[in-house]
Amino acid sequence: MQNSILNQIQSPTELRLLNPKDLPQLAQELREFIINIVATKQGHLGASLGAVELTIALHYVFNTPTDELIWDVGHQAYGHKILTGRKDVFHTNRRLNGISGFPKREESEYDAFGVGHSSTSISAALGMAIASQLKGDNKHHVAVIGDASIASGMAFEGLNHAGVTNANLLVILNDNAIGIDPSVGALKQYLTNVKKGTQKQDNIFEALNFNYSGPIDGHNLEALISELNRLKTIKGPKFLHVITTKGKGLKQAEKDQVKYHAPGKFDAITGEIIPKTKSSYTKFQDVFGETIVELAKLNENIVGITPAMPTGSSLKYMMEELPERAFDVGIAEQHAVTLAAGMATQGLIPFCNIYSTFLQRAYDQIIHDVALQKLPVIFCLDRAGLVGEDGATHHGVFDLSYLNCIPNLDVFVPRNEVELRNIMYTAQLGLNKPIAIRYPRGTGNMLNWKLPFKPIEIGKGEQLKQGKNLAVLSVGTIANNIANTIENLEVSHYDMRFVKPLDKELLHDIFKNYHTIITVEDNSVKGGFGSSILEFAAKYNYKNTIKVKGIPDNFIEHGSVDELQRLVGLDVNSLKIEFQKFV
Repeated sequence: MQNSILNQIQSPTELRLLNPKDLPQLAQELREFIINIVATKQGHLGASLGAVELTIALHYVFNTPTDELIWDVGHQAYGHKILTGRKDVFHTNRRLNGISGFPKREESEYDAFGVGHSSTSISAALGMAIASQLKGDNKHHVAVIGDASIASGMAFEGLNHAGVTNANLLVILNDNAIGIDPSVGALKQYLTNVKKGTQKQDNIFEALNFNYSGPIDGHNLEALISELNRLKTIKGPKFLHVITTKGKGLKQAEKDQVKYHAPGKFDAITGEIIPKTKSSYTKFQDVFGETIVELAKLNENIVGITPAMPTGSSLKYMMEELPERAFDVGIAEQHAVTLAAGMATQGLIPFCNIYSTFLQRAYDQIIHDVALQKLPVIFCLDRAGLVGEDGATHHGVFDLSYLNCIPNLDVFVPRNEVELRNIMYTAQLGLNKPIAIRYPRGTGNMLNWKLPFKPIEIGKGEQLKQGKNLAVLSVGTIANNIANTIENLEVSHYDMRFVKPLDKELLHDIFKNYHTIITVEDNSVKGGFGSSILEFAAKYNYKNTIKVKGIPDNFIEHGSVDELQRLVGLDVNSLKIEFQKFV
């Protein structure tokens, strides 16, 4: 039996002492280590399996951490983490108080740049390379980016700038033809033609003044090391095109790359996914996905748009049934929003479905291209609130704050599946301005939600429970925690539903009848729903006691949603302690 090479590696220093002939064994061990841990602890599997040889080659050739290695998104960086001193704690990946699922500067000196959203690597690496030039530092800067991420506008902005510098920058395209869902767009077709050898036009990367090489086999360690050593001797911006297979080394992950991107628990030997206990309830994303198909069959003007998340948003249902009216635009949130705006000018009714955390990337477009022009785009913000193990880069806890201050934009937060369904129905009946609808990851709690559509009156809240002394005001599914909290308490509960416009008539009634008011939201306490209630009180000179409960003014790390709710005081027990002070 061979001795384990991986167990001898505590950092890339030990890796660089290995004989090149030992590296294939290390690759096999690293792959098996990732598979065995992720099989039981869960996480992002396919991308990291595909990047094993590339990861080894990069740390073998470059003098990391002095030479700086920047991973785009970070889905493919598990091997990097294991080889850079985190092997013994890798089982804590994405768990409360454990290591992050993404590269993180404060976690390791080998994590040159913190990532979680795509297409940032080239700009960051170029910034570092220019800084090194200015300081007279002679070191290398390497950005590893996927074929889905490089199609993003920000990546091209970085390439465009880098091409007119002489910065010591190497961009590596890790091309496996898939992001989370299959890559889309003209650039994907271009790269496919390059791989086939049928591309007759000028090389697009050479046209941007990069020294281009490839494509080469990203699983051939000898070829990778040879080419990386050659590129180290070349000055200026360089581009290496590497072909890899997402899920490499696990047959099922290679075969079903979408499912095995982050498969949950699976059998490490057979690769078979261990079925989760099937919920009787429906995911909010599926409520959206099924409802938009139902509405689109009734209204021919409805179109659906998603930036590279057709499976995660469940727009895939519309793409399957009405493919000519559902658009995956790739990792291009800014484009998605302005595309929707353009469609709206022509009388179409665009449902623009973007994860809450990703819509942050299109903020100017929301303001300038949609709200300023009062274009009736319907924003559906999936994964709002705390999302769990993906952590600080992915929690959708700022949307109420960053949308609240935009004129001409309504903001609705459905409490349950029926409300999501009905606000989608209401929005497509015809609005004179845009609306944002935000809902969480995971399931609702209604079995029978496919009820006949009913319009929702814009700006109207409702009382869910009558009590005395204390009024609790909430928006969204956090109402479930409140309902469980006040089951045996004499507390009034109001679902305000709209953060904007607020139901002023209902609020005046509440402020006149209750001494103490507590607002609860799964959004930042800064600038969100609670802040709007405080502003209302100040405007109308109410002196009531007002307490704002929500996400505190700091970034929340990774852990299960239940753990994080306890951490920030939004769980049932924490809320009960707070409410009992005033009952």
